[in-house]
Amino acid sequence: MSKKKVLIVTQEMHPYTRQSIVSEIARKLPQHIQENGMEIRILMPRFGTINERRHRLHEVVRLSGMNIIVDDDDYPLIIKVASLPEARMQVYFLDNEDFFKRKAIFADEDGNVFEDNVDRMVFFCKGVIETVKKFGWPPDIIHCHGWMTSLVPLYLKTAYKNEPLFQNSKAVYSVYEDELAKSLASNFIEKATINNLSSEDLAAYKDGDQIILHQGAATFADGVIKASPEINEDTQRALSNSEKPVLDYKEENYLPEYMDFYQNILAEEIA
Repeated sequence: MSKKKVLIVTQEMHPYTRQSIVSEIARKLPQHIQENGMEIRILMPRFGTINERRHRLHEVVRLSGMNIIVDDDDYPLIIKVASLPEARMQVYFLDNEDFFKRKAIFADEDGNVFEDNVDRMVFFCKGVIETVKKFGWPPDIIHCHGWMTSLVPLYLKTAYKNEPLFQNSKAVYSVYEDELAKSLASNFIEKATINNLSSEDLAAYKDGDQIILHQGAATFADGVIKASPEINEDTQRALSNSEKPVLDYKEENYLPEYMDFYQNILAEEIA
C-alpha cells in the first residue's frame, strides 16, 4: 500500500518566521508526520522577513513561471525551496515581489495592517493549488494553518472540484486565535471570487457585514482542529453548529492526536 501524502499549507513556520503557535506547530507536525511513515510537502509564503541567504533558499525553475490572477491582474509566481537538514524536509516558498518583498508580514511597524492582505491571501491560496498541480502529487490530506490559508478549503471544493489531482483529498483546517483575521478590506468577497465563483459561493465567510474567515474555512473543510486555547465567540459558535469532525485544543501531546484525526477523516471516505 502506498504511503499517505500530507500537504501542510501554513502562513508561518519556525525558524523562517517569528515564534508563534502557528509557526511552532507547523514546524513540529510535518516532522512527526514524516517519522510516522507518511509523505510530506510544505508550502508557505516567502515573506520579506525571511533571510534567503541564511536559510539557503533557491528558486525551483521547473515550478516557477506561472501567473496567478488576482482581481483581474496577473502576478508572476516564483517558487523557492529550502531544506531543514535536521529533519530531512524541504519547505517550498511562494514568492512575488508585489506581495511579499516588504520587510513585514501582515502589518507595518506601527501596527497598521496592509491594505492588500486580501490580495496576498488570494494569491497565496490559489498559488498553493496551482503549485501542487505542477508537483503532480495528489495529497490525501491538505492541512491548512492560519487565516491566510482559509480560502484553500473553499477553492478545493468549488473552483477546483473537478481537478483529478484533488478528487480524493481531504481538507483539514486549524483554527488559531488571530485578530488580524477580522481586519480585512470590505471588498473581500469580490476579490476572493476566482475562476467564475460567485458571491454566493463565499456566503459562508460572511455573517451580516462581518467577514469571518474561520467560519468559511470550517464550512468547506472535512475536519477542523482547535489549535489555540482561546477561540473567538463567532468562530466557536460556527464550530458548535458544524456537523464536521472537530478536534478540541490539546496543550500537550497533540501530535499523535493530529495523526489519529487524519486517520479518522480518511476512514470516513472508505465508510
